[in-house]
Amino acid sequence: MPSVFTDNRKMAPHLRIEPATPHDVPLILNLVKKLAAYERLSHEVVATEEHFREALFGTARVAEALLAFSGDQPVGFALYFSTFSTFVGRPGIYLEDIFVEPQHRGQGIGAALLARIAKIACHRNCGRLEWSVLTWNEPAIGFYERLGARRMEEWRVFRLAGTALKELAGGA
Repeated sequence: MPSVFTDNRKMAPHLRIEPATPHDVPLILNLVKKLAAYERLSHEVVATEEHFREALFGTARVAEALLAFSGDQPVGFALYFSTFSTFVGRPGIYLEDIFVEPQHRGQGIGAALLARIAKIACHRNCGRLEWSVLTWNEPAIGFYERLGARRMEEWRVFRLAGTALKELAGGA
């Protein structure tokens, strides 16, 4: 597999990737809203800073986030969490979101974020790093395939949310 940086992209000068801190919560929410706008899903964002503060830094952390900076300017983020594969018998990482500001794309920032998460996955002895992508997002699909990711065409994502989730839970 070729290096993730050999597709005629230049690395962003002074690129820095750091774990998010509680101070970064407003920035993360702002980047999530920009991602939702890009994905034409702004109407679905109901998350608040408090939601992210609790999920990322609360007593029962359920997710982690990385921020990408070019110099001192935030230019992207990735948010991920642990999973477990019964088939592999090992933990995995699910990449919930990855986003790079449009004016900073094509500089290797997205690849660097994914490479950092892959390194974390290897360090944690994970068997998989997985994520979903909208079927219409051909630029992202092409990017992921150039990195060596494989489409899982035989799988479909299902989701229970809102009223359907509560009804199945017996009105909880």
